Amino acid sequence: MKNFADLTEREVLAVAISSEEEDSRIYMTFAEDLRERYPDSAKVFEQMAEEERGHRHMLLETYEQRFGPHLPPIRREDVKGFLRRRPVWLTKNLSLETIRREVETMEMQAERFYVKAADQAQDVGVRRLLGDLAEAEKGHEEMAAKLTDQILSPDVRAEEDRTNRRMFVLQYVQPGLAGLMDGSVSTLAPLFAAAFATHQNWQTFLVGLAASIGAGISMGFAEALSDDGSLTGRGSPWLRGLTCGAMTTLGGLGHTLPYLVPDSWANAFWIATAIAGVVVFFELWAIAFIRARYMDTPFLQAVFQIVLGGAIVLAVGILIGAA
Repeated sequence: MKNFADLTEREVLAVAISSEEEDSRIYMTFAEDLRERYPDSAKVFEQMAEEERGHRHMLLETYEQRFGPHLPPIRREDVKGFLRRRPVWLTKNLSLETIRREVETMEMQAERFYVKAADQAQDVGVRRLLGDLAEAEKGHEEMAAKLTDQILSPDVRAEEDRTNRRMFVLQYVQPGLAGLMDGSVSTLAPLFAAAFATHQNWQTFLVGLAASIGAGISMGFAEALSDDGSLTGRGSPWLRGLTCGAMTTLGGLGHTLPYLVPDSWANAFWIATAIAGVVVFFELWAIAFIRARYMDTPFLQAVFQIVLGGAIVLAVGILIGAA
């Protein structure tokens, strides 16, 4: 992957052209999905798709004038810092609210891309075109924010609240949830394997502590280095990394701390293990709830993914430790 700052002007235009073409197809897919349920909103998406095709045409004309007809095979997925989009448009009968949130995120990313690209462009004409497109994408973002007024008018949130919530999810919930999932699930196997292999609380606690802190450091660096936030609006990479790392460590420590029960107590191992099992139960259900609440995942699907997956990892750790 290439850093955005390393892109040539030719590559910037090529990325913009492919992005506009893809966004146009996405909006037409949304329009087709909404046409029967919300015909007025479907027309808005058709208009947005047409405007994206117009943007692509303008970009292509500028590109051909400067660099000729051949486009280099580079897409936004090849540029570090672009937000990875969930392919929600492959799902039928999406709620209008879900589509609106997705479009807001798409247009926010497109606006930031054009602003950054305009700052980097050397040619005056290219810089002017990119600046105009940034303003156009900002208008699309505002249009998407108003899409649900027709059905949510009693409860319409202020634009600032919507933006703040979206940024909160991007900057804190996503990295925090990824860390919590990794810390809570990935440390189950080594912790309970050590517990049933030794039947010693203190040794088990040391294994869990090492696994939790090690996973936290690894996840923190992985999150911080994955995206600098310049295009996606996800904020400081080190803040996201700290959030992800801290939640990873916390997720592992939750079921590690019960093994601080002194070995001198009667049935100390089974007391600690029972407490840890209860903690694991609540951890997994809490993660499932957060996924359903903030990540638009159906609750039963989240339960199946997290609780069942965690139970399997727990069972594997116990079986290995008891072998």
